[in-house]
Amino acid sequence: MALSRRVSSYHYSRLPNPASMRICIARSRIQSWAVSREIRCTRSYGTDPTSRPAPSNGADLEKSLQYAVAGSGATKMKAVDWEDYKYSDVRKFDDLPARGFGWNQHMIINAELREALTMMLRQFKAPIMYCFAYGSGVFAQSSSVSNISEDEFRAVHPKAPEALKQTQKSNPKMIDFIFGVTHPQHWHSLNMKQHPEHYSGLAKFGSGLVTSVQENLGAGVYFNPYVVVNGMLIKYGVTSISNLCKDLSTWENMYLAGRLHKPVKILRDNASVRIANQQNLMAAVRASLLLLPENFTEQELFNTIAGLSYLGDPRMALPTENKGKVKNIVSNNLVNFRRLYLPLINNLPNIDYKAGSSSTSGLEVSDWAWLESTENRSLSQDMDPVRRANMVRRLPSSFRGRLYFQYQKQFCMTRAEFNQLMEDSSDNTPAGIKRPQGSDFDMRIAQDNPANLNRTVRDTIVQTIKWPSTTQSAKGLLTAGFARTIRYMSEKMARYREGKAQKNGATTTVATDSRSLGERSSSNEKN
Repeated sequence: MALSRRVSSYHYSRLPNPASMRICIARSRIQSWAVSREIRCTRSYGTDPTSRPAPSNGADLEKSLQYAVAGSGATKMKAVDWEDYKYSDVRKFDDLPARGFGWNQHMIINAELREALTMMLRQFKAPIMYCFAYGSGVFAQSSSVSNISEDEFRAVHPKAPEALKQTQKSNPKMIDFIFGVTHPQHWHSLNMKQHPEHYSGLAKFGSGLVTSVQENLGAGVYFNPYVVVNGMLIKYGVTSISNLCKDLSTWENMYLAGRLHKPVKILRDNASVRIANQQNLMAAVRASLLLLPENFTEQELFNTIAGLSYLGDPRMALPTENKGKVKNIVSNNLVNFRRLYLPLINNLPNIDYKAGSSSTSGLEVSDWAWLESTENRSLSQDMDPVRRANMVRRLPSSFRGRLYFQYQKQFCMTRAEFNQLMEDSSDNTPAGIKRPQGSDFDMRIAQDNPANLNRTVRDTIVQTIKWPSTTQSAKGLLTAGFARTIRYMSEKMARYREGKAQKNGATTTVATDSRSLGERSSSNEKN
């Protein structure tokens, strides 16, 4: 049974033992308010809410805790959910639905590394409105430890800061970034003058052609890989803010949205991207719940979320990606996934952490660190068709339209009936109010055979991702050049072989342990 009530998307509250949890909830609110104050006071796109710790005076903290616990009811959202509205003109953080909205998107990393990445970003004179670092270069995807020499590390990062050496000490690799810009052609024009060595021969034809290739091929991203900035080897992709927000809010191709399903380090924030990404993260939870059974674990949920963007990725069908990549991402970043998604899980009425777990019961004020635990907790979802129909209705519009089309064929609907359905389900309504309640058609989808629903949702994801991802990969020959593309493919194949070797080694170890156990059992029986 659920042990808490619905609260806003940026508060923790759905946990066992509500009496003791209210203290933990209050701590979360105080952190949220601290983040909000930094954002609202600086009014800067470059603000990182995690860059400085919040004041922690003991007396003030306890007083704040008491006030927050006593007045917890006053801080809850009204009956109307923020998702019931469209946010088409968000220009500043004051336009967001609430104070501290979307703070869960900001991950905490080593302070020196964050500073090094921020300094790297400042080397670009062309204006970058939004930026995040992602991938294994920032968030470890393996727990393996190996010793490498200084020369081997410098072969990848010629003059790496000490913080990066500590982060990548066992496996130096290129750091990936996405830059969100307002005017791509102007941005490329400025950047080509400052960093002509970052571009392939395509740049000889001018920023107009570069921008045309970026926007008309693939997923609307232009990558410059294997460039050295501030002594670090990086790859950066350039996209427009409008393209980024569109993919996040509608799942037009899930290329950028999928990257933000995983924990990333936001180095330069933007209000319009923040709310679009919050919609993206909520959609990832809902789509994953449609794929999961009634009972599951945190790791199963996060594996499903992280795996969405790989379902249609052509690289997963080639010997260029570690087949255990999704599992590695989640198992080595469980705490970050919890930070990212727990506030959103709390906002959904149909998913709960299971009661009676020894890991989450009887917590005291000193147990606030439970969020940092790597223990895999259990959850359950309400399989009520009405609530699942509402989840279908709240899926991103482009993705939902493709899912409807799949079921149009299965339900043998006429073209006229389908066109009327699409018109009735449109998000383009007067006064910016969405229709959050599921229709009869959504109900039919929700009541479909679980195996068929799972298969249809997966097919829709593949359909969404496959072509844009394929053309984006092929575009690499133009944007990166032949030599860099071959280098990139070679490194991917090496990681694939490494992952395969690790899997085979684990299998061999298990088999050896099983044989040893069998031999000991046989010996004991004889004795």
